[in-house]
Amino acid sequence: MNITVEEVEHVAKLAKLNLSKEELSTFPGQLDSILGYAAKLDELDTEGVVPTTHAFSNQNAFREDEKKESLPRNKALANGPNENGEAFVVPKIL
Repeated sequence: MNITVEEVEHVAKLAKLNLSKEELSTFPGQLDSILGYAAKLDELDTEGVVPTTHAFSNQNAFREDEKKESLPRNKALANGPNENGEAFVVPKIL
């Protein structure tokens, strides 16, 4: 792979980065070596390997929904610094 200065400038523009001349001359070589290292994965024989999204196969770990008694309003409101018996009282923001 051979990354050009123009490609670095294009990606920097997309990422809204202002790169110096020094960075523009340094990054193509660094990015080229990074992408070259990642390209080594193409050399692996993956025939018969099942594609996965996770290292471990997890099943749905959620519990079934169960209807339960709610927390009483007075106990819920007791957890706030300021309440009016119906709801929490907070400062106006508008």
